[in-house]
Amino acid sequence: MDDCIFCKIIRGEIPSTKIYEDGDAFAFLDIAPVNVGHTLVVPKQHFKNVYETPDEVLQKVMTAAKKIAEALKALPSDGVNVTINNDSAAGQVVFHFHVHVIPRIAGDGFPLWHSRRPYNEGEAKGTAEKIMRGL
Repeated sequence: MDDCIFCKIIRGEIPSTKIYEDGDAFAFLDIAPVNVGHTLVVPKQHFKNVYETPDEVLQKVMTAAKKIAEALKALPSDGVNVTINNDSAAGQVVFHFHVHVIPRIAGDGFPLWHSRRPYNEGEAKGTAEKIMRGL
């Protein structure tokens, strides 16, 4: 896609700090990291989100994300988040499928969930049934 910022990064039209590249995936440091080392892993082909990304591409991107997660052990960190923000409501800002690999440090102040709630009586079963119908 011509106007996609990640496609431009992959093509070298916009500078990035590249971490990894293979035939299918490209990984670079996020310019606004949660923590030092926060890396984005993207497929070289443009797909808007996880729904549009073919399974074989997802597999290759996730394999690259795992390599990055393992490599982040070289930095001071206590763990790692591997996340996908899919669609605006989930925080996706750039609409080129990508995986965040974020080194975490205990007490870094980056909350994963702000609030949570238990299921109401019978709600979990009904929810599971709806999800399973979609499989």
